[in-house]
Amino acid sequence: MELRNKKLTHDEFFKQREEVLRQWPTGANLNLEEAAEYLKKVPDHKHFSKKLRYAKENGITLAQPRAGVALVEDHINLLRYLQNEGEADLLPSTIDSYTRQNRYNECEVGIEESKKAGRSMLNGFPAVNYGIEGCRKVYEAVDLPLQARHGTPDARLLSEIIHASGWTSNEGGGISYNIPYAKSVSVEKTIRDWQYCDRLVGMYEEMGIELNREPFGPLTGTLVPPSISNAVAIIEGLLAAEQGVKNLTLGYGQCGNLIQDVAAIRALVEQAEEYFKMYGYDVYLTTVFHQWMGGFPHDESKAFGVISWGSATAALAGATKVIVKTPHEAVGIPTKEANAAGIKATKQTLNLLRGQRLPESKELKAEIELIKAETKCILDKVFELGNGDLAVGTVKAFEAGVLDIPFAPSKYNAGQIIPARDNNGAVRFLEFGNIPFTKEIKDFNRQLLEERAKYEGRPVSFQMAVDDIFAVGKGVLVGRPENMR
Repeated sequence: MELRNKKLTHDEFFKQREEVLRQWPTGANLNLEEAAEYLKKVPDHKHFSKKLRYAKENGITLAQPRAGVALVEDHINLLRYLQNEGEADLLPSTIDSYTRQNRYNECEVGIEESKKAGRSMLNGFPAVNYGIEGCRKVYEAVDLPLQARHGTPDARLLSEIIHASGWTSNEGGGISYNIPYAKSVSVEKTIRDWQYCDRLVGMYEEMGIELNREPFGPLTGTLVPPSISNAVAIIEGLLAAEQGVKNLTLGYGQCGNLIQDVAAIRALVEQAEEYFKMYGYDVYLTTVFHQWMGGFPHDESKAFGVISWGSATAALAGATKVIVKTPHEAVGIPTKEANAAGIKATKQTLNLLRGQRLPESKELKAEIELIKAETKCILDKVFELGNGDLAVGTVKAFEAGVLDIPFAPSKYNAGQIIPARDNNGAVRFLEFGNIPFTKEIKDFNRQLLEERAKYEGRPVSFQMAVDDIFAVGKGVLVGRPENMR
């Protein structure tokens, strides 16, 4: 079937579904009508879309951790702890790396090894291997909405299982769960596969069931300029809406400069709604702000400072929810106690700032306009390359380097743009690659980096980007030269 941004017909969807459900034995007995009846019984307090609606309409920022282990009972105990002790508003089920690569045989080995070891030997929850029986057991054991968070290029079977199990939200997209995660998976394939995931949600919508979809905003999480992540979020949002998704959460990963981060969220909302309206999509839009995704300080007290800084930014930006980090971020998978501590620190900050927003200012307005102008340059070219078809245009845009994610592992990514911070810590473009900005935008980015270079007494260079990557782990935002620390 030729790739196009067109809603899959019932025949196209169900023909593909036969193949999808054969990927692993747990797909064999999946019945869409039975799953729909199960989902219709999900109470409001466990329904992702409804909780997000309430938060948005009441100006609340919700807190959601990441978490997942190999065994069902251990996973339930972990989620209950984060619910009861951590006071989370929304719950995740972070999926293990083997599932993300559709390596379900190795998941089975990991499950058995975890049973023998008495601890998780997988870095997440193997939902596909447990199927509806195990995933419904998790859903029924907790009192908050559940979302699958993963990083899976082909999440078709995973999506089928988690939604049929009462999990009312699924994270990911054809760009955001490919380019930052995989090396050799084509953009064309992941767009097709995520069209299926989104069409599944659209099918449920047609049966009167609203499910939430959330593209992954931070991408590589390493100095990603807001216009890059916003362009990808809007593309994935439009692709999802075409397949019938009605409840979308678009995301952004914290860069570190307060004005730029608040501007990025506000620009994302304004521009996404403009595009949805332009193409006639009826979408209920919410936002997610990801706390700092880069290197963390090893010292727990300093790590709490980074967590609270991200929480404050999310609140002041008016994000609908915030994804929480832990004080063990620098050392590996956190204990449940450390995870809960990160949530509680986040919630305390959110509670103190509830109702407050960063006031409008000349600087904030200018940053919003800059982000929107850069984003529009990218999106205009994507549509042009596809002759109006967004799916085709996205594939061609990656081939041309018009879409380019910094520090991504994918061989389908040009990898030619280099970001660096300006003197105030906002992320700018050091090298533009083939990003189709105007001369005015390029000159402005260069001017801001020249101001930093002058302040630091060194030339604008790649070393700035290197220094910036490690800066937060060392306790600062901007990677200054050694003689200035």
